[in-house]
Amino acid sequence: MSAGTPKLAADDSGAPSLPQPRPPGEPPFRKILIANRGEIALRVIRACRELGIRTVAVHSEADTRALHVRFADEAVCIGPSPASRSYLHIPAIIAAAEITGADAIHPGYGFLSENAEFARLCGKCGVTFIGPTPEAMQAWGDKVTARTNAKRFGLPLLPGSEVLRNEKHALEEAKRIGLPVILKASGGGGGRGMRIVRTEAEVAANFTQATREAEAGFKNPDVYMEKFVERPKHIEFQVLADQHGGVWTLGERECSLQRRHQKVIEEAPSPAMTPELRQEIGETIRRAVKETGYTSLGTLEFIMDEDKRLYFLEMNTRVQVEHPVTEMVTGLDLVSLQIRVAAGEKIELPDTRPWSFRGHSIECRVNAEDPRTFAPWPGLITEYFPPGGGGVRVDSGVYGGWTVPQHYDSLIAKVIVHAPTRAEAIVRMRRALDEFIVGGIRTNIALHKLLLVDEEVIKGEMTTRTIERVLQKPVA
Repeated sequence: MSAGTPKLAADDSGAPSLPQPRPPGEPPFRKILIANRGEIALRVIRACRELGIRTVAVHSEADTRALHVRFADEAVCIGPSPASRSYLHIPAIIAAAEITGADAIHPGYGFLSENAEFARLCGKCGVTFIGPTPEAMQAWGDKVTARTNAKRFGLPLLPGSEVLRNEKHALEEAKRIGLPVILKASGGGGGRGMRIVRTEAEVAANFTQATREAEAGFKNPDVYMEKFVERPKHIEFQVLADQHGGVWTLGERECSLQRRHQKVIEEAPSPAMTPELRQEIGETIRRAVKETGYTSLGTLEFIMDEDKRLYFLEMNTRVQVEHPVTEMVTGLDLVSLQIRVAAGEKIELPDTRPWSFRGHSIECRVNAEDPRTFAPWPGLITEYFPPGGGGVRVDSGVYGGWTVPQHYDSLIAKVIVHAPTRAEAIVRMRRALDEFIVGGIRTNIALHKLLLVDEEVIKGEMTTRTIERVLQKPVA
């Protein structure tokens, strides 16, 4: 590792020290290892290339011919196909960083991106973790602690509980909060460990099942409880904070179109948001992030009830799958900014409150799955033709002749469009989806097309229950 390379080093007390400013013109890091796969690995490689940073791809045996392996400057196989023995195998990833001389690791999203122990181990090994500090990750990443932070800084909260001790405690809290309620994993998200409880008789069984799922998914059995809103909208706010006190709220994203607690379509800005509410919540978020010392990208998620009141849910301490829609309406490269923040750079952005948007952007997640049952559909892609033209961006990690592995998430591409207005963006997305050809496997493109002609979606009135209703119609 070259002298003067900016990194988060630990002093004798174990506390991280800020990197020293780099000379003008020198890249933020010399070499970054990307501890991920698929489209997000390629997204990070592109950002690194534009910053003049060399990249290292790690891959499982299933991903030997993957695009991120092909486009990185170096590649290291870190294990067999199962994620537990490769992309989640911390010793192999740290060893790959040491062998290749990487001075930083970008975790992408998923896998180890919100693992505080992984971030801490990176620091102990002299490698910068591109994300928040382990302490900040724990403070905001743990759902119960995040609720405490939110309450402290005035973010609105749904009625909820602390960590539930046992079935009896769960029943007591359900009675206090009022049914229906939802059980959630304290240490994770993505729908795992979530259980909706509508009657007192359902509490015990759902509590047991939720804790088992939480333990299996996040190695943390803790669950807590919140009041359940039947038809909410899901809205999230993007934040960026550097290590010099700069904090920017970069507007919100509408993420209500979900299936099984997994987002399907996202857009920015949200059609439900008013300028006044955007400014009010944005300022509260900015203060909370600044005073807790959080640095890096982060996303604070909220639900909006039928009366258009927002309630804080959780914070994701990483780059989001849907970050491109924010990039399209702000003109910012969020991944590049995330890397520069990790290197200790002072970020110079307009102090615009709230951020001024440029038009409207929509993202459709194209998954290798049955569009009705959502069952994964791995297999050989015999034909692949992504859409193009003005205002269309496709982030993907697949190609014709590539076999989609059965071991990982079913996301194969993200189609992102940008247009002056929301109505024009919807039309542009319909056109882009009509052009998208994927042969040999099933995808959810047909579902996206159904959603984009649905009256509720066109009016911007969709909720997290919309897809459930739309699926009552035939899907091609």
